[in-house]
Amino acid sequence: MTAKSRNTPDGSSRFLRQWGFWAVVTGAIALVLVFAQIAGPAFEPKPSVASQIGEIAGEIRRSAWRSFFGLPNPAPEAVAPSLWNHVAIAAPILGVVAVVLSVISGILRENWRYPVYGTSLGVAAIVFQYFWWLALLFAGVVLLVAIIENMGDIFGFP
Repeated sequence: MTAKSRNTPDGSSRFLRQWGFWAVVTGAIALVLVFAQIAGPAFEPKPSVASQIGEIAGEIRRSAWRSFFGLPNPAPEAVAPSLWNHVAIAAPILGVVAVVLSVISGILRENWRYPVYGTSLGVAAIVFQYFWWLALLFAGVVLLVAIIENMGDIFGFP
């Protein structure tokens, strides 16, 4: 196979014009975004535990005084969504796009490796995203059950 047969008349590479290639690229990006979403929030700066507890105590005190004087609660502040919220939405969408591009590549009978790799990467991104949220949900339920079990010890009930 010569270099001339691998390229199109305008000199660009032929594989860049294949749907399967873009399916593989999209699936790989989706999988990277899923892993970035899992690991990324751990690297953000967080306030110390003492300052968090102090803020909670201050908010409880302000709320108690507002309730005592019959004042209305303040309107909640609008918080801009973080980058990780957008990544959590974009990753499975890109996974679905990779699967669709792989199907198109398969229908057009391109090299069979591209649709298989693109589908594998896209489905892996969707499945990893699903299992990550399932693991977080399970951990939250376990934490909630532990708190409820120890509620009597916290308030001194026998």
